[in-house]
Amino acid sequence: MGAANKVPGVSGGTVSFVLNFYEELIYSFRKINLKAFKFLLGGRFKSFFQYVNGPFLLLIMGGSVFSFFSISLVLDYFLLHYELYVWSWFFGMIIGSVFYIGKGFGDWNFKNIISLIIGVSIGIGISFLTPAKENDNLWFVFLCGIIGVSGMTLPGLSGSFILILLGNYVLLLVDSVNVLFGVVTDILSGNFAAFKDAVKVRYLKILVVFAGGSLFGLVSISHVLGYVLKRWNHIVIALIIGFITGSLGIVWPWKKTIFLKENGTFLLDSKQNKIVANYERFIPDFSSLETWFAIFYILVGLGLILALDFYGSRKKK
Repeated sequence: MGAANKVPGVSGGTVSFVLNFYEELIYSFRKINLKAFKFLLGGRFKSFFQYVNGPFLLLIMGGSVFSFFSISLVLDYFLLHYELYVWSWFFGMIIGSVFYIGKGFGDWNFKNIISLIIGVSIGIGISFLTPAKENDNLWFVFLCGIIGVSGMTLPGLSGSFILILLGNYVLLLVDSVNVLFGVVTDILSGNFAAFKDAVKVRYLKILVVFAGGSLFGLVSISHVLGYVLKRWNHIVIALIIGFITGSLGIVWPWKKTIFLKENGTFLLDSKQNKIVANYERFIPDFSSLETWFAIFYILVGLGLILALDFYGSRKKK
């Protein structure tokens, strides 16, 4: 989930949905409420841990953080050197996800079909929006945290891509994370000079506010989703299937990258990479061997989801 959340266009929530722990994730986050804080403030840490489904949340969050700083680095490498094939793999996985979720749905009445169409429309619409400029106002950063965490709670809605549209992807997921890594390294070596560096303190402040917004978003959105899933389960699932289907527009493998410019000059991140603004999609050349390799990787991604479905079906038996 951590690796998926970092990649613009891919939703960690889709991973949880396909691996069949999405609803447990939502209901576990819902347990972080007033009763949980009473346990915490009263020093009843064991009761708090059991009440919020601690073992499950610890594994999910620990795995997400670990993959964000490890598996996602491998993913970054492949995106840099084999971009077409990575996007093809994701495209196949999302097609498989739509099939996986849709085949067991069953109840396609008028309301659910309308929800599906709305989900698809929003997903496609988001993929063609133009990104805003970077904004480091702390209130806006907090809002970015709330919205950006949507990739974990709303399958098909990529939190990273939303942060690109809000203009703060590089600020929050590249620059601030790099500064944090540098500061932690300095502290471990006994160097605390970073806390006297105004630039580094600013980035740390931004990261803390972003983390606070993300935590608030996780808990609040999960409470809302838990309520609507319980009350309008089929409508919400149909909407989620629509979101995931609409996100195919973002991960379409054959696209030309459009980079952000200011006054005719490309904007760069801290690694001196050009900042992605959006993509210009095109129909592939079927006479090219590269295209057929990409189609092969689409089938690999699709096959992976079908294999998970087959494994899950056998496990239930």
